[in-house]
Amino acid sequence: VQENVLQRVLQLPVVSSTCESLQRTYTSTKEAHPLMASVCEVYERGVQGAGALAMWGMEPVVRKLEPQFAVANNLACRGLDHLEEKIPALQYPVDK
Repeated sequence: VQENVLQRVLQLPVVSSTCESLQRTYTSTKEAHPLMASVCEVYERGVQGAGALAMWGMEPVVRKLEPQFAVANNLACRGLDHLEEKIPALQYPVDK
């Protein structure tokens, strides 16, 4: 199974804890402000629709460029290995 650099980055404690914190803030803001919640829900539906449309339109291009994406992913994974080795703080949550 080939590593995916995006998945690896999202699994870094510093990144995952930041994402969790942002999600908690976003959720609590929506709960505290009903008007903000309705605006956010409209925005979320729009983003989902636009994302689905973009993926459908990009699929032929992505399939054609798959070998180049694999090479770029491998290079990025090696770069991430180097960063993880040189910057130990990436392995800690933001609060630490």
